[in-house]
Amino acid sequence: MALSSHERPAAPAPPPPAPTEASLGDLIGEIGQDLSQLVRDEIELAKAEIKQESTKAGKAVGLLGGAGYAGHVVLLFASLTLVFALANVMDPAWAALIVTVLWAVVGGVLYVLGRKHLRTVNLKPERTVETLKEDARWARHPTS
Repeated sequence: MALSSHERPAAPAPPPPAPTEASLGDLIGEIGQDLSQLVRDEIELAKAEIKQESTKAGKAVGLLGGAGYAGHVVLLFASLTLVFALANVMDPAWAALIVTVLWAVVGGVLYVLGRKHLRTVNLKPERTVETLKEDARWARHPTS
């Protein structure tokens, strides 16, 4: 494009200002802000992951609960079937008593085993308590 005699070419844009050196305090402040933002972002990510996994776990627990209920119904009807089968060879009251005693024995054995296992459970987080004690000792004497 040709310039007319009365048009002047546009002046070139001024150069960008020279970057100023940031002070040490500014740099440390920026690092602190970046670190704070990073921690917030990580916490948000963790929350989202926990929420997603909790939803999946809730569905799984619901399905397992339904399976447990169905299993209970199966055992109930199997017990009734056993009572009716035994009633063909003996008095129905004796048949029902035999099946009841059988389930009482199963329940007793499960109770004893469960109680035995429960006594071995230690709900105190031993390793965490020891680590916290070490941290406290270090905080009191960080150079030793």
